[in-house]
Amino acid sequence: MKKIFFLCLATLLSLECGYHLRGTGSSLPSHVKKVSVPMFKNRTTRYELEVKLTRSVIDEFVARGVVEVTGDEGAGDAVLLGEIISFRANPIGFTGEATADKYNIIVVAKIILRDVAKRKVIYSNPNFIYQEEYEVPEGTDFETVETEAVDKIAEKFARSVVITILEGF
Repeated sequence: MKKIFFLCLATLLSLECGYHLRGTGSSLPSHVKKVSVPMFKNRTTRYELEVKLTRSVIDEFVARGVVEVTGDEGAGDAVLLGEIISFRANPIGFTGEATADKYNIIVVAKIILRDVAKRKVIYSNPNFIYQEEYEVPEGTDFETVETEAVDKIAEKFARSVVITILEGF
């Protein structure tokens, strides 16, 4: 009987302490219902990287359904500003013919989420780093699959940014 009581007590306390399932909560202020996400700035030479990363971040916010998303900077309760500082694809694995078949892709961005009403920063990371290893399919080279690789990296970068903002990690 004591075990059941303490188990129930622990369960109630954990609910009161703000614990929630990953992906279901939000560390945003309660008045932030709509976030505007203008096009990220691209400080790299990578063609249309800002379009892919911005679109992926918007898609990730929409998929989570925690806040409404708009592209109009003046229409949100908060505004997410992004600036892509660098994009690197460094070869780290090679085939027997000495061609690269594995890359470490690194995206570095400046991310700021501002509360429009209170005129304060909710989240800021001037050096947000996302990196991942990408394997090039056999018989091709990175240049051939570069667009596909960047699309996949953009999705994962966006997931990382949105999780960090919404869940406070």
